[in-house]
Amino acid sequence: MAARTMLSDMLQTLFERRDARRSALDGRSIKDMCLALLDVEGEVSGVALAQAILDRYAGMGAAEKLAFFQFLNAELEIDPAELQDAVAAFQASSDASDYRQIGRAAEPRRQELLRRLNQPQGATQALVNMRADLIAAKRADPDLARTDQDFQHLLRSWFNRGFLVLRQISWDTPASILEKIVAYEAVHAIQDWEDLRRRLYPEDRRCFAFFHPSMPEEPLIFVEVALTLGVPNSIQHVLSETRDQRDARDTKVAVFYSISNCQAGLAGVSFGSMLIKQVVAELSRELPQLETFVTLSPIPRMVRWMDTMGEDAPEAASSVQAAATRYLLDAKDAKGRPFDPVARFHLGNGAQIYAVHGDADLSENGRAQSYGAMVNYQYDLSLIEQNHEGFVQDQEICLAPRFRTSLGSGFKKKRATA
Repeated sequence: MAARTMLSDMLQTLFERRDARRSALDGRSIKDMCLALLDVEGEVSGVALAQAILDRYAGMGAAEKLAFFQFLNAELEIDPAELQDAVAAFQASSDASDYRQIGRAAEPRRQELLRRLNQPQGATQALVNMRADLIAAKRADPDLARTDQDFQHLLRSWFNRGFLVLRQISWDTPASILEKIVAYEAVHAIQDWEDLRRRLYPEDRRCFAFFHPSMPEEPLIFVEVALTLGVPNSIQHVLSETRDQRDARDTKVAVFYSISNCQAGLAGVSFGSMLIKQVVAELSRELPQLETFVTLSPIPRMVRWMDTMGEDAPEAASSVQAAATRYLLDAKDAKGRPFDPVARFHLGNGAQIYAVHGDADLSENGRAQSYGAMVNYQYDLSLIEQNHEGFVQDQEICLAPRFRTSLGSGFKKKRATA
C-alpha cells in the first residue's frame, strides 16, 4: 500500500510538472485559450488547458484581469437575436428540441467556460479568488455586473447546502486552519494564540465552520459560541480573561457572538442562516438543557445613520441604549428594510430583537460603529418561521416579549430613511 501511494505521488508530481511546462510554453493569448477550451471535446486535454488558463490568470496584474473580465462580458455574451429566434420557434412548435434551444441561447457562453475551468484539482478555490477580483474590477467597470451574476449563479449551485460540511473548530484542529480562523475573524479581532485558546479550549466555548469538499482546508464561514448561564450584555464580559468558566452542562444560554465570512469571492452566496440553524440543532442535541439561543451582535451603521440625520452623539450608556433602540426600530433604507445590515440578516432569518445594551463594546471599533451599543437577537425555534414570513412579506421587525415590554408607552418612534 505504501509503495502504491508513493508511486501515485510520483506520477502526480510528473503530471503537474508536465502541465506546468505546457502552461508556460502556451504562446496563445488567454482569450484564444478560453475560446479553445470551449471547443475542446476531450476531457484530458480540457483539464490541461483549463489548468493552463488558471495559471496564466494567476500571473496577471490588475489591468490584465480587468481586460480578461471585459472579454468575458462582451465576447461570451448571449446573442439576443438567437434567443428571440429560439423563443419564436418554440412558440410555433412546442417541441422539446426547440425548448432546449431556448436554454442554450439564454445561457452566456462564459457560464460554460467557468464550468470547464472548474475541472482541475484546486480550480474551485481559484475561481472563488477570481470572483473576488471581479468584485474589485466592477468598481472600474460597472457593466461587469452581468458577468458577476453568472459567477454568483454558478457559485450558488456549487456551494449548495447539500455539499457543505459542518465541522467543529477546537484547540485540537490543525494549526493551518486555526491560523485562518485568526486571519478571517471579522467582528472581534483575535490578538494572539492565547486569545484564540480562550475562545476554543474552555468547556463553555464552541466554534463551528462550514467547509466545502473541494476546499477542505478553507473555512467558508464560522461562528463563535459562548455557553453561559444568562444572556450577556457586553462583549467585554464574554471575552474577559478573568471570567468564571462553567461546565457546559451547567449552562442555559448559547450566545453567537461572532460570525465571520471567510471568502471574499463568495459574497452574495449566503451561508449564515444555514450555519446558525445547524449549529442550534447540533448544540440542542449535545446539550439538551439549553433554553435560549441569542446573538450578541454589533450595530455597524448606527453612527453613520445618526451623522446623516444630523443627530448629536449620545454620551451616557442609557442614552446610547435609547438611540440604538430607535435606530434598530426606525432607520430604514430606500426599500423600507432595516438600514442596518446585521439587523437585516438576523431578522430575515427569523430572529427577534431580545435586548439592546449601551457600553456593550468599548473597543475603538465598537465606539466608532455604534458608540459602544450592541444587540441580542433571539432565535426562538418555535417562532423562526413565523418571524421570517413576517419580515419578508411585511418588513415586520419582530420583538421578544421582554423587549416589547421594556419599550413601554413612552417610547416614541420617529420614522426615517437613509
